[in-house]
This record gives sequence, structure tokens and C-alpha cells, in this order.
Amino acid sequence: MNLRKVGTGENLVLAGVLLMLLGDFTFSLNDAMGKWLVASFSVGQILVVRSLGSFIVLAPMIARQGSDALFRLERPPLQFLRVVMATGDVALFYAAVAYLPLADVMTFYMAGPIYVAAISHFFLGEKIGWRRWLAVFVGFIGVLIALRPSAAMLSWPSIFGLGGSLAFSLTLVLARRLRQTNDATLVTWQTVAALVTGLALSIGNWRLATAFDYGAMLALGVVAGSAHMMITRSLKMAPASLLAPLQYSLLIWAIALGFLFFGDVPDAQIIIGSIIIVLAGLFIFHRKNLTGTIPKDAVPRDGH
Repeated sequence: MNLRKVGTGENLVLAGVLLMLLGDFTFSLNDAMGKWLVASFSVGQILVVRSLGSFIVLAPMIARQGSDALFRLERPPLQFLRVVMATGDVALFYAAVAYLPLADVMTFYMAGPIYVAAISHFFLGEKIGWRRWLAVFVGFIGVLIALRPSAAMLSWPSIFGLGGSLAFSLTLVLARRLRQTNDATLVTWQTVAALVTGLALSIGNWRLATAFDYGAMLALGVVAGSAHMMITRSLKMAPASLLAPLQYSLLIWAIALGFLFFGDVPDAQIIIGSIIIVLAGLFIFHRKNLTGTIPKDAVPRDGH
């Protein structure tokens, strides 16, 4: 046995785990920054400046691969649908956190792996056994509990959060279908779409801002882009089946940052719903690990 090789492999896995945790924290910071900004500026204005900030991270990647690669797309109709879903995810997320605590919105998004499992059965032809279907059903019960079964369940902020989490899940499933397209190309087109959508939404809603405010919006794009790169790199260093459960740390950070910056304290229903969703999601990944290899795209990456 080559002990040096084993040691190197273990170090890579450890580095991948730490990079995933750092990426999750960075995404949570990005979410908290977004919630702070939507209190003063429209979703459209934030999308525009945030997208420009994302290009600061994307520009070197585009230059390295060449701009021609952006136009060599597999399955253009699915590419278009993915861009629409990714843009809807981001816009609906910001619309939801403008009114709801971070932990509430992230609870909806933590149900992503449950939606992915259900959608993949029909859209990707991936077989799901009765145990995982039961976990999907239990996960949906957790979502209903978090939604607060009452008239408030149909409030617009809750609908925004639920719609955003579904769009996020469809984005992941489509990314799996488009696995031959590199990350830089996928992220570039969804950033362009966010920029165009932001311009449309900001008509008549653009507010004058200070240099600090614009800097914060640009930083939002840089932080999101950096977090995406860290998580993408971590998936190349450690198995997806090991990294997937770490994504639930996003919920812990959402609760902590929500309390620290906004004084939000999750109520009992959110906590109960979160626990059910997380346990159902972990079981789905556990069963997937037993029955086959977990695709890297199955990891619930937060794309805000």
C-alpha cells in the first residue's frame, strides 16, 4: 500500500469538506446581504448590480475558456428553460426574504433534494424505490408544516419562497441533463438573464444609492460567484455523497445570521418542519448512496 498516496487522498477529501463548509457559509452570508439590501432597494435594481458584480468573478473564467465556448450549447431549448428557472429562483428568493426571516425561506430551499428526487423520476427516468418515495412524501409534510397550515400559507411571501425553491430544484435537474456544458457557460448565461430581468424589473423602481450601497450590491455578486466556485471545486475533491449532507449547514447559518443581523427567531413550526425536511433529505441521499452513485449535480447547491 502506498501510504503517501492514501495520505494525499485523505487530505484532498478533508480539503473538499472544508471548502464545502466555507462555500456554504459564504452563500449564507450572501443571503443575509441580499435580505439587508432588499429592505432598501428593489429586486430589479439588486439583480442588475449583483449581476455586474458576478462578471468580476466570471470574466477570468470566460477569458480562459474563450468566448466561443459560450455559444457552443447542447440542447438549446433546455438551456433556455434552465436560464428561466435559475433567474426565477434568484428573483423569487429576494422577493421572499424581503418579507420573511432567512430561516423560513431557507427551510423551503432545503426541500430542494426532495423535489429533485421526485422530479428526476419523471424527467430523468431515474428509478426511485418505495422507501425514497415515502421519504419524499414525509419531506412534503415537513414543507406543509413550515408553510403554516392556515390562511397565511397562501400569503405572497410564502408563495415566493415555495416557487423559488421549486425553480431552484428544476435548475439542478436541468443542470444534470446539461452536464456536458461547463460551469462557466451555465453561470454566464444565467447571469446575463438575471441582468436583463433586473433591467426590466427596475424600470420605474430605480433608487439613487450611495457609493457604499452600490459597492454592497457588487460585493453580493462577487460573494455569490466565489461561493459557487468553492462548492464546484469541493465536488472535484471529495465524493458528492459525503458533501451532500453538509449543505444542511446552510439552515444553521440562516438561523444564526438571521438572529444576529435581523433579530429573527424561528418559531416552533419552522423548527419542526426543518427537522422533518432535513431528515427526509438525508434519508434520500442515504438510499441513493446504497443503490448507486450520487451524481455531483444532486448536491443541493444554493445558487442565490
